[in-house]
Amino acid sequence: MHELSVCQALVDQVVSLAHEHHASSVERIDLQIGPLSGIEPALLLQAFPIASAGSLAHDAQLIIEEQDVRVYCEECDRESDAKVNQLVCRYCGDWRTRIVSGDEMLLVSVEMNKSEEVSYV
Repeated sequence: MHELSVCQALVDQVVSLAHEHHASSVERIDLQIGPLSGIEPALLLQAFPIASAGSLAHDAQLIIEEQDVRVYCEECDRESDAKVNQLVCRYCGDWRTRIVSGDEMLLVSVEMNKSEEVSYV
């Protein structure tokens, strides 16, 4: 399951961000995943508790929003939604398209709790 290694890299990135912002924990992680990314959202959700165990993100909620595939048509100069197995222009039907989105996994946001600084006088 390569989703575990993807999830471990995600947790490393999120924990690094938490350290940069002096956070005591991570509460929520929002991702966008396209169907052409090669990542199965359900498997990523299953891998998250294993990858985050013992880290600042161990209690975090992982939210995944699945994205549509969008293509740009070289023929009619327009963008449109497309199907995974049919990357043609929705407007003119041409096959000369370029993927605009739907092949990525994006870290959209991370919600953290800041550490409480205690000073003793």
